[in-house]
Amino acid sequence: MATRPHLFSNVPVFLAASALDEMQRIVVAIEAAAHLPSYREAVLSWAPEIAQRDFGPIGALMGYDFHLDDDGPKLIEVNTNAGGVFLNAVLAKAQKACCSEADRALIGARDNHFEASVIAMFTHEWRRQRGAGSPRRIAIVDDRPEEQYLYAEFVLARQLLLKHGVEAVIGDASKLKYEGGRLRLDGNEIELVYNRLVDFALDGPEHTALRAAYQDGAVVVTPNPHNHALFASKRNLTLLSDPAALEAFGLSPELRSRLTGIPRTTLITPDNLDTAWQSRKDMFFKPLSGHGSKAVYRGDKVTKGVWAEIARGGYVAQSFAAPGQRMIEIDGAPAPRKMDVRLYTYDGQMLLAAARLYQGQTTNFRTPGGGFAPVLAV
Repeated sequence: MATRPHLFSNVPVFLAASALDEMQRIVVAIEAAAHLPSYREAVLSWAPEIAQRDFGPIGALMGYDFHLDDDGPKLIEVNTNAGGVFLNAVLAKAQKACCSEADRALIGARDNHFEASVIAMFTHEWRRQRGAGSPRRIAIVDDRPEEQYLYAEFVLARQLLLKHGVEAVIGDASKLKYEGGRLRLDGNEIELVYNRLVDFALDGPEHTALRAAYQDGAVVVTPNPHNHALFASKRNLTLLSDPAALEAFGLSPELRSRLTGIPRTTLITPDNLDTAWQSRKDMFFKPLSGHGSKAVYRGDKVTKGVWAEIARGGYVAQSFAAPGQRMIEIDGAPAPRKMDVRLYTYDGQMLLAAARLYQGQTTNFRTPGGGFAPVLAV
């Protein structure tokens, strides 16, 4: 907390239980679409070569991000390396409820259910690729992990795994070695990688060893390039928000109706550039290859210089969905904070829900009174 003063907000967020149910229904519909052969063929058509092969894992700790407006929850993004779940599990345990009703409403890790679910998740990912058994050593991998803003989360993940008898290490991806059909870190064999890299195709030269081991099936990687291609590529939202495309893929009418909760998203092309410029004030522009909130622009803030960058391609335009709002107290005075909600899931099932409070264009963990906040269903 000394070095991350705005990591946690000091308030909870209250949400209607019906809104959380609606979010969960959207998650289930997206995961159902991702199982349709014609949908998979479409999204893999623009995915890199490394993403084409399915080794079995379905992606550990997915993150589905929502804004909530008067029309209900709107899904704005899907993440395969969603950060914050282990931090929010600690936050949920630490939350002191004012009364038993609030205690029951807390959507988080009040007991050992979350820990058991995480261990079962990694075991399931292992068995989807290896068939039986469980991994003996897991590496939590990122670039220069100790420099990452959420490094504390890696420590918490390692502690959880160790507590349940799984050997776990935190590793820099550039320090991995692949020799003799074995992936090693500091001389020790790594059997499963919990992948927190934002190099989703493992393209970087510092990821050569991990890339080779993954492609050879010598290590279980989760989430992996195939998972990212199926779920988290921003271009996929152009299909998931298109009812006609979903019908053509064979998604049922009931599931299609759930996905009206995804703002219409279109790929920016030379053909629609003028139209996009005219309607930019109602749009959010996101880079296809981006992560977090990098190079994301709200349309009414776009300058001519930024537009020139967008016009070069590699962007989607998403209809603007207003974030929710939470009033908090700063220095004795009420102040508004924007709010989004993230569902952390595995295999379509929610493990934990958390909110993020912020000011500005996107979540940033630099806002007084902002940061992760526990969610209470009312």
